[in-house]
Amino acid sequence: MSWLDDLDDEEEPEFDEADVRVRPNPKANRPRTKRRPAHSDAEIARVLGVDRGRYTVLVDEDLPGERTVHAARARELRKTPIVTGDRARVVGDASGDQGTLARIVGIEDRISLLRRSADDTDQVERVIVANADQMLVVVAAADPEPRARLVDRYLVAALDAGIRPLLVVTKTDLADPAEFLAHFEGLDLEVFTSGREEMPLQRIGAALAGHSTVFVGHSGVGKSTLVNALVPDARRATGHVNVVTGRGRHTSSSTVSLRYRGEGGNGWVIDTPGVRSFGLGHVDPANILRAFTDLDQIAQECPRGCTHLPDAPDCAIVEAVAEGRLGPGGPARLDSLQRLLETFAKKAQEPGA
Repeated sequence: MSWLDDLDDEEEPEFDEADVRVRPNPKANRPRTKRRPAHSDAEIARVLGVDRGRYTVLVDEDLPGERTVHAARARELRKTPIVTGDRARVVGDASGDQGTLARIVGIEDRISLLRRSADDTDQVERVIVANADQMLVVVAAADPEPRARLVDRYLVAALDAGIRPLLVVTKTDLADPAEFLAHFEGLDLEVFTSGREEMPLQRIGAALAGHSTVFVGHSGVGKSTLVNALVPDARRATGHVNVVTGRGRHTSSSTVSLRYRGEGGNGWVIDTPGVRSFGLGHVDPANILRAFTDLDQIAQECPRGCTHLPDAPDCAIVEAVAEGRLGPGGPARLDSLQRLLETFAKKAQEPGA
């Protein structure tokens, strides 16, 4: 016997759901999902520059339909850094017509990533450029005075990123750079010198052809002037050096990729804002010695686990410098190496390191 038997045969039980309350979805009426579109129709574009959340990209590079397109970052990439030199996957309106806006939905694997930190103890990295295979370090022979230790830091960062370094010394009509360049004797480093009356554009251009080269340097060294000479339509702003402080004025406020066209072929010039410091907090300490190629070769004779610091017993580098085998510039190069090594040694001893 069931309670259903008490119902009249002609009566149907009523189920009233009018009082059921359904919580609304404040973001959308569709159910949430983590599945994202594959974007199989995405086009690959080179990121030329970034300006206030908008990206200038080059679609169909070196093809008849090559065009510049403006794009925004897709929501799923909000935590992914997109920098100049990246190879981006672009969907949407990539026609390049005025008023159109495409969308970046992915980043291709990078072959290199040049980074710096605020100082050597700062683990927060600042990404400068992606996919560069060369770095052209620009220094002035005078006004402002060249800083050998800053160049050493550039070289360490370049080799840590797997980037080939080059060096150009400007304003050689103001001072002889021989003493400064002696600091880098023995390195596998191609050096260019440039003055007001003689700028070796053909030689520098030959080194740029077929490469993506990031230009770095202290403010006021003539980096933007050199970029404008190599890329006539670049129109990068140039400044001057303060006669009181001896510091250059920041004229390039953003990183931008510019196409170099030369007799030996095309390439990419990546101009960056001038910096007065270059932290190496992100660098693997094991790569520091590699930047000093002449010292690195001698280090093969050091005892296992040698720190190469002043108190290191039987250090082959210290002995070679003391014996004068590295020439008059040896002590300064050893001092630069040991300063960097000491910084990282102290960082490794800090609590939580």
